[in-house]
Amino acid sequence: MSDFRQDFLRFALQQNVLKFGEFTTKAGRQSPYFFNAGLFNDGASTLQLAKFYAEAILTSNVQFDMLFGPAYKGIILAAATAMMLAEKGVNVPFAYNRKEAKDHGEGGVLVGAPLQGRVLIIDDVISAGTSVRESVALIQKEGATPAAVAIALDRMEKGTGELSAVQEVQQQYHLPVVSIANLNDLFALLEQEQCPELTTYLTPLTAYRERYGVA
Repeated sequence: MSDFRQDFLRFALQQNVLKFGEFTTKAGRQSPYFFNAGLFNDGASTLQLAKFYAEAILTSNVQFDMLFGPAYKGIILAAATAMMLAEKGVNVPFAYNRKEAKDHGEGGVLVGAPLQGRVLIIDDVISAGTSVRESVALIQKEGATPAAVAIALDRMEKGTGELSAVQEVQQQYHLPVVSIANLNDLFALLEQEQCPELTTYLTPLTAYRERYGVA
């Protein structure tokens, strides 16, 4: 596990974005951990999050010409990550969509740069894949090419079938999915941390992965 993945998970813990305990997921599963990227909600934490996105994207070596952030969470993620990529010498345009089309002014559902070339979709997580499906359709409608999807955390657990939500997206759209960190990274972090308060969650996390996890 590379340093930035460790640093990201530690940062998420410090910000209470990543929590351990007993939680019920949208799928009705009892999970020993919970991740809510919406809690990166101030300037400093969003800046740091964008640095992690930029690092993960550049490390992945995916080829892209611009960023697209699906409304609503993806909007700030695309804008902030574009700024951090520019700081690292990769200046690319970005765009995002409105939930409802605007019928005056410039009109339409798109804001920002025109969708063209290879478009990297950036969002917080992939749950049911709805956001990715809508983004892919919008990008293709504009004549551009979906290039990849970048997310913060891959839970690596089964979706509606035997595949995870991320694997379903990869299979259906033939898109690489870049995550800052995933469940395996979380296990690696807990196994090396010298903090009894955290390592006590290894047992329930292992049981959860055995029941719902994917390779």
